[in-house]
Amino acid sequence: MDKNSIAKDFMDIQDHICQELELEDGKGKFREDKWVRPEGGGGRTRIIQNGNIIEKGGVAFSAVEGPTPEKILNKLQLEKADFFATGVSIVLHPESPMVPIIHMNIRYFEMSSGVRWFGGGIDLTPHYIDLEDAKYFHQEVKATCDHFDPTYYPKFKKWADDYFFIKHRNETRGIGGIFFDRLVSEDQGEMGQIFEFVKSVGYLFPKVYRHFMSKNKSLPYGATEKQWQALRRGRYVEFNLVWDAGTKFGLDTNGRTESILMSMPPSANWEYMHVPKEGSPEAKTLAYLKKDIDWINL
Repeated sequence: MDKNSIAKDFMDIQDHICQELELEDGKGKFREDKWVRPEGGGGRTRIIQNGNIIEKGGVAFSAVEGPTPEKILNKLQLEKADFFATGVSIVLHPESPMVPIIHMNIRYFEMSSGVRWFGGGIDLTPHYIDLEDAKYFHQEVKATCDHFDPTYYPKFKKWADDYFFIKHRNETRGIGGIFFDRLVSEDQGEMGQIFEFVKSVGYLFPKVYRHFMSKNKSLPYGATEKQWQALRRGRYVEFNLVWDAGTKFGLDTNGRTESILMSMPPSANWEYMHVPKEGSPEAKTLAYLKKDIDWINL
């Protein structure tokens, strides 16, 4: 297992996810944009727009390398050395407010000094929280984690609750999922198992999202639900631009701006002092945007 084989496996995961999403959407097709980073490496960004279900989405692969910027060295508390980073990053924004936004990222980072680790995560951001949907999502994520280590799910769920938290709004971005970083082992066998876990998160992604696409695409909605969707998309923008570490890493390493910002929705809205009507579905959703909810046993 070396950086080139890891990158190849990530490319295979990108291919699989795009194929699965096109099958479920039935109309939208991915457009591929290959790019080269002047300092080293590059990637292939795939964008899908105006499908039957997905209004806008991106499935991006990158493998970049070169001198590590001083800002990254200081932030990660690392000695000066060249870096290599590869991964797959996904965000999908559906047309229907009844279908959730979803994000997934899997990544590998290494330095010429010998430092290396895996990271990643998957989380769900419903515009309207459905408790059965939340339970299904967390059950699937937990089953994937438990296959490798029963401590993973509780540990990584807590990490996700803390990470996907919009501090300036005092609310979570959605219902969470898992988030992990700097997973590493000196034992090659254990490192291989970590990589298998990371890949399993990648392959879980299309399974769970095809479920939500199929189940929720025909649910009725109107102008009120579309207005709420635009406001929730605004929260998504706020998190990604203010708090998201991946966005900051990409920009700090002179990454490709269009690929980094593919996570932005096609449209969003901000309304001054918007307060949902008491007892409304919107108010009920806000009430669930809290940390440490046991979605499986709620």
